[in-house]
Amino acid sequence: MIDERILIEGINKGDKLIFEEVYREYYIPLCYYCLRYVETLEDSEEIVQDLFVKIWEKRTELEINTSIKAYLYRSVQNYALNYLNKKKTEDRYLMIHSRQIHDEFDIDRNELVEEELRLLLKHAILKLPEKRRRIFELSRFDGMKYSRIAEKLSISVKTVESQMTKALKYLRIVLKDYTPIIGFILFISNKF
Repeated sequence: MIDERILIEGINKGDKLIFEEVYREYYIPLCYYCLRYVETLEDSEEIVQDLFVKIWEKRTELEINTSIKAYLYRSVQNYALNYLNKKKTEDRYLMIHSRQIHDEFDIDRNELVEEELRLLLKHAILKLPEKRRRIFELSRFDGMKYSRIAEKLSISVKTVESQMTKALKYLRIVLKDYTPIIGFILFISNKF
């Protein structure tokens, strides 16, 4: 092996033969050293190759104050740690992105289910007798009190109460499998 100063000067000046000699001597040991930090030989080889590419690209600015061996091993360690940080960031991004896609899918699916239930409820309400349906809609969708409905339709409050009881009983029977969800839609969201 050539003297360290001659190697460093040769690399600085762009001497390809010297660079290739350093590459051949240290490539395989550096790859195995890098395996202390990364999981696969492919990742290790990629890191070492990136290091040598960077050394060649920055050869005129290169300042090595230790031995080439120490410099290369320290550089591989730094590259490996940077690689791991980058990988951790990418993994975190993929996890977050995957979760967002899953959440968006759940939102879309929930909106679809809600819309289907809304249609079921609407069809069930339309099957109510005309007067009962009108009373139900005024109460649940317009938010009117029984006394106001009675006044508006010129009927007694007792009739309103009776018709509402019958409407709710009918809807509970027809939509018994969906009652909690429809109750939520009906009484919380008021989106029809």
